[in-house]
Amino acid sequence: MFDGLKKFLLRGNLVELAVAVVIGAQFSGLVNQFVKSFISPLLSLVGGDTDLSRLKFTINKSVFTYGDFLTVLIAFVIAAVVVYFVLVLPVARVVAFIDRNKEATERECPHCISSIPIRARVCAHCGHEVPTAAPSAAG
Repeated sequence: MFDGLKKFLLRGNLVELAVAVVIGAQFSGLVNQFVKSFISPLLSLVGGDTDLSRLKFTINKSVFTYGDFLTVLIAFVIAAVVVYFVLVLPVARVVAFIDRNKEATERECPHCISSIPIRARVCAHCGHEVPTAAPSAAG
């Protein structure tokens, strides 16, 4: 019983997941602080107060604090935009730059649009014959 538990806990994927969660939590704090310290004050200059927590309405003595939700929603959207433009887009450009000279190893089947090896003569997915790929310039 303990051997199975030990194998489960020491499995590589679980350790990688734990590291990802810890790094993700720290990164979340970093992004939230960046938005709070820099982006929200900039928005305040343009549009006034960014804290909408005072907005609420009451129905039969039940208070609905929709302003809190709007504040968190706006912070989420701003954080998503910041992460996209500061992290995702630059990393995608770096990866594209690094991969620019790699030779393609797969192509698309013209019949079923599945990915097949570049030298395949018959599609493994639909069984149709496919024209052989043109020889590459590299060789």
